Amino acid sequence: MSFSRRTLVSEPMDRRTFIGRIALFALAPALAGHAQDTARIRRIGFLRENLDPVSPGFVQALRDLGWVEGRNIRIETRGSDLPEQLPDLAADLVQQECAVIVASGSLAARAVKQATARIPIVFAVGGDPVARGLVDNMPRPGGNLTGFTLGIYDEKQLDILKSALPPVSRVAYPTIASDSQFSSVKLDVAKPLGVEILPIGVKTLDDFAPFFKAARLEGAEAALIPDFPRLNPRLKRIGMEASQHGMPAIGYRRDFAEGGGLLSYGPLLSESTLRLALQIDKILRGAHPGDLPVERQTRFELVINLREAKALGVSIPRLVRLRADELIQ
Repeated sequence: MSFSRRTLVSEPMDRRTFIGRIALFALAPALAGHAQDTARIRRIGFLRENLDPVSPGFVQALRDLGWVEGRNIRIETRGSDLPEQLPDLAADLVQQECAVIVASGSLAARAVKQATARIPIVFAVGGDPVARGLVDNMPRPGGNLTGFTLGIYDEKQLDILKSALPPVSRVAYPTIASDSQFSSVKLDVAKPLGVEILPIGVKTLDDFAPFFKAARLEGAEAALIPDFPRLNPRLKRIGMEASQHGMPAIGYRRDFAEGGGLLSYGPLLSESTLRLALQIDKILRGAHPGDLPVERQTRFELVINLREAKALGVSIPRLVRLRADELIQ
């Protein structure tokens, strides 16, 4: 009787043990797969010359290529408005053992290049990366860097500004004495257009109101805001300040025109975002950055704020309006 009772008690325990083992056996491949996925997570470093977060478009472009944050990649973002902080931030990304580091802006790219000769670097810069000492040449950059150049298009901005406002002859241009990148537009481009460039110092990027006031005092009839990464999160407000001071102005992203600026002309960001993602994808799959050509921006967009034109009392020529990618009514 007692034997039978022990049997009846132990039998359910054996069944539970058996079922538990079956469940663990069934889950084993999934658990192994999860561990394997975790082991395959690659860090992508991102160093910026401002405090902007990584754009959702960039994250989506990586996702479309099979790189999903939390599943097989982790994005480590660092950024600062202060150039002197970039070397320390670059060193921090190197310590994170990133599989690749993306550098937005020439100063950021230079900081990462000085921090590592081992980790692949993909940069997005304006101007000539060869002249700026980032790579040896564009087709075969060599070393551990490749990337994307947005080109020098402040001259094109000036040409569009002059086409939109033919009578303009004096254009204000912001400069920062402590930053060699923030220098004046080339005079050899301005002179044939019959334009005089008026360099006006900017003490702080957080307040452009004094710049527009000084531009008026200097007799400027319009202003040109050049592509400068540290201005990116401030562009909409700068466009608003231009409008408040009644200054016709052109910026380099649609944010400027949407904020109240008269015109914006600059790279179509969706192109640079996609092509940077493609370069990162190739590197993560084994390509050497030095063998990947540095790519050039090919698509730009022009936005005209007709509402601001009306407020300023100016008429944008029809041919210029026809060239626009968007008209803000």
